[in-house]
Amino acid sequence: MSIVYGLYLTEWIVSSKGHFYIGIGMIGLFFIVMPLFLIKYSKGKKLEDYMLNEENIKKMNAFQKDASPRSKNKQ
Repeated sequence: MSIVYGLYLTEWIVSSKGHFYIGIGMIGLFFIVMPLFLIKYSKGKKLEDYMLNEENIKKMNAFQKDASPRSKNKQ
């Protein structure tokens, strides 16, 4: 809400005060809302599945080798 209020102030009243409220809103988004979102949607998932290590690179290469002939046959 502070971002919307800041945009209103910037447009119609005092731009320096509006920039302050926009900044506070952005800080709130990045330091409060984003971590809560990430915590909620990453529950039960393993971080190792999303990291780029040798095992996952081999899996991706094997998947690409298996998928390439199929995609040629579909065309």
